Amino acid sequence: MLIQVVHCHPLTESYDHALFLAIVETLQKGGHEVVATDLYREDFAPAMTAHERRSYMDNDYDFGAVAKYVEILKKVDGLILCYPHWWFSMPAVLKGWVDRVWGPRIAFTYDRDGRLQPSLRNVRLLGVVTSYGSPWWTVRLFAGDAGRMVVLRGMKPLCAKGAEWIYLAHYGMDQSTPKSRAAFLEKVRRRIARIR
Repeated sequence: MLIQVVHCHPLTESYDHALFLAIVETLQKGGHEVVATDLYREDFAPAMTAHERRSYMDNDYDFGAVAKYVEILKKVDGLILCYPHWWFSMPAVLKGWVDRVWGPRIAFTYDRDGRLQPSLRNVRLLGVVTSYGSPWWTVRLFAGDAGRMVVLRGMKPLCAKGAEWIYLAHYGMDQSTPKSRAAFLEKVRRRIARIR
């Protein structure tokens, strides 16, 4: 498979960056072709421009400024997002990538009644490898797992029908230990290695 791994963390010494490198390495060992996209190192500009916004609400969205990212998204078989949850959501730079790259004529089209019609039928795998500072029960019971729902209910329906779904999260990072981080890293490697 051709798989894009989109990473979003400002620090290369971060645990999330180690997860990103492990995902890329594991996919390559498994024989996959990988497009490693590191949004911070690529200086991705997350803010939608006024021009982009004006063209966004119809099928003439002008995505010229992010065309290289659109080209990748339209041809990959799989996509794995690797990022930390901050304030129970994805970082601003990744949210900007979604806002600007997953637009009309790319991830969806508007039908005559203004409803969204999925356009990323090439994406047969959608995955998330992430971390949360809070324990799982805080994320799910108090915050409603909003970050997960954005990807599962907002992005996945725009992909191929029945697309494989992977969600791996290390909860409680604020109290994590070298042992817990190593165990999660190994869990990620094992799961990613099963992608066919």
